[in-house]
Amino acid sequence: MDYRKQMIVNPGQKLRLKDVDPAFKGETHESATQELERYRQKLGQLQALLYAEKKHSVLIVLQALDAGGKDGTVNHVFAAFNPQGTSVVSFKQPTPIELDHDFLWRVHPHAPPKGGVAIFNRSHYEDVLVTRVHKLVDKSTWTARYDRIRGFESGLRESGTTIVKFFLHISKEEQLARFAQRLDDPARNWKISESDYAERALWDDYIEAFEDALAATSTREAPWYVIPANHKWFRNLAVSRIVADSMEELGMAFPKPTVDLTDIRRKYHAAAEEERRDKRR
Repeated sequence: MDYRKQMIVNPGQKLRLKDVDPAFKGETHESATQELERYRQKLGQLQALLYAEKKHSVLIVLQALDAGGKDGTVNHVFAAFNPQGTSVVSFKQPTPIELDHDFLWRVHPHAPPKGGVAIFNRSHYEDVLVTRVHKLVDKSTWTARYDRIRGFESGLRESGTTIVKFFLHISKEEQLARFAQRLDDPARNWKISESDYAERALWDDYIEAFEDALAATSTREAPWYVIPANHKWFRNLAVSRIVADSMEELGMAFPKPTVDLTDIRRKYHAAAEEERRDKRR
């Protein structure tokens, strides 16, 4: 199954999230577990190529409603990446200094360098979602921001950044069940807040905001994918497969050595052999 074709938000497409089953699972749990491990290994190999070649970079955007699984995706999928070449950034409520600047001012410094992967766990899209739902900006402002976002991402793409954006789609019932797990699990109590429940009253407003934002900003250069995420194991497989397939298309290769390997072997291998012989005497 080609998850990219199945889950992509096509440019210009009118998106209706109610038509996407958040409980969809295209695999059995057992087969998905095996496939996920294979794709995690592939992600590690692809990142090694990316880091060594230093011609491309990768930006992964994760958005979801509360308890949608952004942290879990980072932990279970992107732990396959070497931390040395990976950054994870979360854009939450802007600081007073950030509010004094253009809304993208705080984002651009975190774009990935050549050879690097950046994961945005919440992103610049907060400024067309939360700000809209809570009426912090008017309609003319958040609609104009769609153009700014498309331009920003187009610029990154022109500089060699592959952009892959995921909306992790859970049902309202699944969200409530995950909140209950947080209440019952001492290791997750810290994640719960009163605002989590208060925001549920705005569920329909958030869904509408996501539908509009994803439809307006899914482009060929920076596509959005809607991932059915009620089943965490399927979510992890779908995300890992889409990222791996997107990176594989870069056609990366390890760079050629910058030294004469024959000379290195002649000089140092011979010396090492002599050293081993001396130790055996």
